Amino acid sequence: MSGDQALRVVLCWHMHQPYYIDPESKEYQLPWTYLHAIKDYVDMAWYLENTPQAMAVINFTPTLLEQLDDYSRSIRACLRFGPKKPWCKFSKLKDPVLKALAYKTIPKGKFRLNLIKACLKANQDRLIDRYPVYKKLSDMGRWLQSAPEYCDYIDEQYFFDLVSWYHIAWLGETIKRESQFLKRVIDEEVPFSYRRRLKLLKLIGRLIHQVIPRYKSLWKKGKVELSVTPYAHPIAPLLLDLNSAREAMPDVELPQHNLYPAGAERFQWHIEKGIEVFKKYFGFIPKGCWPAEGSVSDESMVMIRNMGFDWVATGENVLKNSIANQQNSHLSQEYCVHRRYELQKGLSCFFRDDGLSDEIGFNYSDWHADDAVANLIHHLENIRSAQNDISNAVVSIILDGENAWEHYPDNGFYFLSALYAKLSEHKLLKMSTFSECISSQISSLKLKSLVSGSWVYGTFSTWIGHPEKNKAWELLFKAKYCVDETLKTQSFSATKKQAIEKQLAICEGSDWFWWFGDDNPSEAVKDFDLLYRQQLKHLYFLLGVALPDELDNAISIGGEKNVAVGGVMKPGNIERLNSNGTR
Repeated sequence: MSGDQALRVVLCWHMHQPYYIDPESKEYQLPWTYLHAIKDYVDMAWYLENTPQAMAVINFTPTLLEQLDDYSRSIRACLRFGPKKPWCKFSKLKDPVLKALAYKTIPKGKFRLNLIKACLKANQDRLIDRYPVYKKLSDMGRWLQSAPEYCDYIDEQYFFDLVSWYHIAWLGETIKRESQFLKRVIDEEVPFSYRRRLKLLKLIGRLIHQVIPRYKSLWKKGKVELSVTPYAHPIAPLLLDLNSAREAMPDVELPQHNLYPAGAERFQWHIEKGIEVFKKYFGFIPKGCWPAEGSVSDESMVMIRNMGFDWVATGENVLKNSIANQQNSHLSQEYCVHRRYELQKGLSCFFRDDGLSDEIGFNYSDWHADDAVANLIHHLENIRSAQNDISNAVVSIILDGENAWEHYPDNGFYFLSALYAKLSEHKLLKMSTFSECISSQISSLKLKSLVSGSWVYGTFSTWIGHPEKNKAWELLFKAKYCVDETLKTQSFSATKKQAIEKQLAICEGSDWFWWFGDDNPSEAVKDFDLLYRQQLKHLYFLLGVALPDELDNAISIGGEKNVAVGGVMKPGNIERLNSNGTR
């Protein structure tokens, strides 16, 4: 090992939101796309823009890109009329919470209770308690939830202030430090006038509108590598063959059907559509692909390589399972997660360092930022020291670019600022990208076969095997059979057929199956359960076929009110959970 050669470190941030639009009302049923845009996507761009020598891989899902564009267009359409008009054309806004900023009066009845409920969906310690006014308004909101009959007696100003502080809390830390408008309203703590609320809405619109251009600019400057996920984030190996789940879970209970009709054709559609949407917004075809949830199999990797991708990435446990496979016995003495591997037809594969990635996702939020970064750097230095061939080593730190930061003080500002600074300045650590590793011709180890799995535990247990997850798959199977039969027997216009294919793709997304089961909080499960059934219903509507009665019944009720490690975050390695399952 060379004494002064640097260890390559790749930070790969995955930006992903499923399709939240109710296909009937055309309104967003959940606000997470635009909230993460104004909080996380803008902050994550800022660190790269403001740290010399910093580099990262940023992965976008096509459904996220489309929704960011949709939000941007609708907000601009609303504000085109401006505050001088007697009414802002708020009907253009598709999100009920965002729309409340543009109201001049607050409707009575259920709307008020729903608005309170929505504005309380924020991290209590890091977002709500940070602002005394927001905390008081939230306390009052909880009381009103227990006594909803009093909602109509409350002055409208309460609701205007609650929804305004909700959005302030969700704004990115970098924006709060740069915007004089935000500094003023936070310091003054005065009631929000109509004009001030429209100014806040304008800021939100500008931030969302700038997300895609900012990352495109970073790509042009060589600061980021941009990659993509197949269109609606499907678990490809399960679309191709549900039995692939048994490779890592031999005893798993699967749905009655185990071969999704024309699954290969559907995955091909997701890949092609994903590339099309990515190119529409960024102007080029990416070299890398983060398969949805890092889900891989031999068959799906061949299809990805055939579409021209140079690399994929997945979880460490997939590598461990694959090394244990007899076909890879030649690697038994060379196992190391900190290497580049070669799959079918020269496709490169990088494996997530679960330990370091999970430290960021689950543990460092409770540390002092400087101590957390020092600990991470220390781990990286130890990894470097352990390498026999530093020139061919690469450490892949891969996690969501959006969900961890609300657990950190100030949206992770101190941690991320220090992390980028220390990594970019360190003489023995080099920030890199996956494509840079390939172009630098670091050697690869050959993997003859992959054991199918994902970044979560190296299995598909998060998406299949539980009775309620299996029930959701059965509903999808039934809908797909209906699609195939109807397309055979009826003629549709090209436009209508495209709409059917897109709607089917939305139903094939991974997120619905993630939430079903008893390891997620019931309130969140209820939201996704309803939205999934609405998506399936709309698919039948587009086909002109009567709805199955079972779509009126809930698929899952979830677990207890607060289920640890449920929802949007899970560790890559199940052994990293504490004995009581907490993060």
